[in-house]
Amino acid sequence: MREMPTVAEQLRAAREAKKLTIEQVAESTKIRTDHIRALEEGNYNVFSAPIYIRGSVKNYATLLKLDLPKIMADLDRELKGTANFSEPPPLVESSRTPVDHAMYWLSKLNWKVGGVAAVVVGIVLVFVLGHVAFRHLRSHRHPPKLPPAVYQSSDTDQTLPLKH
Repeated sequence: MREMPTVAEQLRAAREAKKLTIEQVAESTKIRTDHIRALEEGNYNVFSAPIYIRGSVKNYATLLKLDLPKIMADLDRELKGTANFSEPPPLVESSRTPVDHAMYWLSKLNWKVGGVAAVVVGIVLVFVLGHVAFRHLRSHRHPPKLPPAVYQSSDTDQTLPLKH
């Protein structure tokens, strides 16, 4: 019973079956030729992180029209057997502060849509505040009607009506 071919063997065999050179693959996938050779040799140590290996294999396998879910599963199985790439390193520390959460949500914003929305909200706010201020000023422009006042001189006992 033959053992399953490695990802490296599958990639090389598919490339050779399609009669493609490593340079042609590099041109089509934008993967460096030394990385293509490393993938075909199963030498994953030239890559700095598993994400680069997975991305390169995915691009390469897509070009060759291989069964992508199968080849990625094979790759994961192979990487688990290596010392360097068995566990991906943590990207961030586990403690998260409110600032981390705020930055996360800010990073999710679509700033073009958010900018337009902020301008629209600002314009509406200016109109509402202007309307309130205009109504307030209009109501205080004319003082309320007061009953007629009288003036009483301090030196006489006379009262005189005031005119307005």
